[in-house]
Amino acid sequence: MLIFHDTIVCRNQKTFRPKKSAPSGSKGLQLQKHIDATLGSGNLREAVRLPPGEDLNEWLAVNTVDFFNQVNLLYGTLTEFCTASTCPTMSAGSKYEYRWADGITIKKPIEVSAPKYVEYLMDWIEAQLDDESIFPQKLGATFPTNFQDVVKTISKRLFRVYAHIYHSHFQKIVCLKEEAHLNTCFKHFVLFMWEFRLIDKGELAPLYELVESILKC
Repeated sequence: MLIFHDTIVCRNQKTFRPKKSAPSGSKGLQLQKHIDATLGSGNLREAVRLPPGEDLNEWLAVNTVDFFNQVNLLYGTLTEFCTASTCPTMSAGSKYEYRWADGITIKKPIEVSAPKYVEYLMDWIEAQLDDESIFPQKLGATFPTNFQDVVKTISKRLFRVYAHIYHSHFQKIVCLKEEAHLNTCFKHFVLFMWEFRLIDKGELAPLYELVESILKC
């Protein structure tokens, strides 16, 4: 089994965490409207592209909030099925296991159940999104020099939730009739990650065949 250290969600509209809003100000709202409009067209490849004349970091910020909300919603449908008893480790099949560390309160990676890992993860992402020194809320505010590295770490960890859902809970997703929503969200996520090179190829291994099929479409 490969162990990834962190150094590596609809039905009834239930969410694991309260939905986050796009960055405030006219620019954030404008970009969110662009996302909604292009997603509505059904062309996901077009939806992920940086709009002409827009700032890359602004685009990454708005989409990161959007992806957080999507995973939040998808995982929220599974909280009664993904428990410490059913999922004692955060895994993606028998070959991949993820351990948690945030580098601050938990510096050494620890083995935790899947729901505990997701709880730690969502708390950590919320802290990043709420930190205006990382995700500026005011129009014209500058992004930190390490902003894209933060987005890459968030993206990598959100992928792990998708990997766990597909490997451990896909049949339940089918029973809940949520598979079309899950597949669309994941396709959107993968195309965006690939467009901006936000996740290393090795991290995609647990869902490599699915990722390949999305990229070849």
